Amino acid sequence: MENGKKSEVIIIAPHPDDEIIGCYSILTNKDISPVVIYTENVSNERREEALKLKDFVPNLKVQLFQKSIPGHLLSPYNTYYFPDPIHEFHPAHRMSGSIGENFLREMKYNVIFYNVNMQAPYIFEVKNKDEKKKLLDDVYSSQSDLWKNDAKYYLFEGYCKWLI
Repeated sequence: MENGKKSEVIIIAPHPDDEIIGCYSILTNKDISPVVIYTENVSNERREEALKLKDFVPNLKVQLFQKSIPGHLLSPYNTYYFPDPIHEFHPAHRMSGSIGENFLREMKYNVIFYNVNMQAPYIFEVKNKDEKKKLLDDVYSSQSDLWKNDAKYYLFEGYCKWLI
């Protein structure tokens, strides 16, 4: 907190469930107020699931399917989490990550990159893996087959800060 203004953490998620898979530790940190912005239009079922996340994460704000960060959230006090444009393989993740890279280079805001596919060299094990899996199951039940037998979705996450 600087100048009496509370900092918000902005998580850019290309798809609903990316925010939990890649930023679970950030979402569940009780000392921050997260804002999740989804950047890709998806089915109504997935939209409803994304909104359901607010029932499980205190102080969460959700912006559904924006193509850019709303002006009122642009602040040097905020930290912005984008998918990693280098180590992510999904085209939508790489595209969002490249926006984060430009955002970092041009605007000089605090940008941290996260990884969803768990192939990056900066991955660490999540301390509360059972709680992470439960949150994924509770919020995104339509996607539970993705992580039912694949622990990479709930055992690990990773963040990196680039030096420019």
